[in-house]
Amino acid sequence: MNTKKITIRIVIIAAAVIAISILSSAFYTVQENEYALVIRFSKVVDTIESPGLHFKIPVIDEVKYFPKTKLFYDIQPSGFLTKDSKNMTVDCFIVWRISDPFVFWQQLLGSVSNAEGRLDTATYNELQKLVGRLEQNEIIDATDEKSRDNINVVVTTEAKKIVAQFGIEILDIKVKGFELPHENEQAVFERMISDRERVARFERSEGEKDANIIRNEVDREVNIIVSNAKAAAEKIVAEGEAEYMRLLAESYSGPQREEFFSFMRGLDALKASLSGPGAKTVILDRDSLLARILVGP
Repeated sequence: MNTKKITIRIVIIAAAVIAISILSSAFYTVQENEYALVIRFSKVVDTIESPGLHFKIPVIDEVKYFPKTKLFYDIQPSGFLTKDSKNMTVDCFIVWRISDPFVFWQQLLGSVSNAEGRLDTATYNELQKLVGRLEQNEIIDATDEKSRDNINVVVTTEAKKIVAQFGIEILDIKVKGFELPHENEQAVFERMISDRERVARFERSEGEKDANIIRNEVDREVNIIVSNAKAAAEKIVAEGEAEYMRLLAESYSGPQREEFFSFMRGLDALKASLSGPGAKTVILDRDSLLARILVGP
């Protein structure tokens, strides 16, 4: 009797444990940063995008979880041929996310590695098309941010269309760098240096030409200003001399003034005659003006 009771108790306890286990497996939790697919007999019966506690049929239903957040995929550097048949190595990365978990499960079996393979192929094809339309010089010269952004936008837009069928979305593709094959680096660097030197020589020659034009223009303006100044000065001097002669003529007009002027001129001449070295004797004609001045009337 005791054995039967013990057996019954064990069976009851086991049944309770199994029931609790089955009941607990009927519930599952979805986090904010994930999707959930409820799969029954290899078919998706429900897609859960909202976080919280959800119910499923125990044992029969299986739940698959997929990330809802942005995912990062760093592509291995690949070589491409440019329009002028030059090799270029492109290094880039992709930011992507799962946009439709149901399609993602159907097309890629819910595998992130499968998705990365599709992303790799789509990006490679678009980069190959883009690089094939550009010459190596154009790619090398695309060092400013605007040119690099244009390349990123074109590749992102086209690759995004390709992978949309797999339930994934490309948010951004960024080219980290274009690199030259090692055997071509030195030749390309030398050509770049030569091109920059040629541009520098051209800029210097253009600058020198502009400087000469400016100097010639300044010299011409200076000559005009100096010439005008000299002409104005000579005009002022001529006007001053004319005024002087007018005043002088006015001052010595009339018999008495003329006589006084002659007297002063005589004194000046006498002074000049006696001012030289050894000039102590003056011989004058008695009818000369100086003689009349010295002897008197």
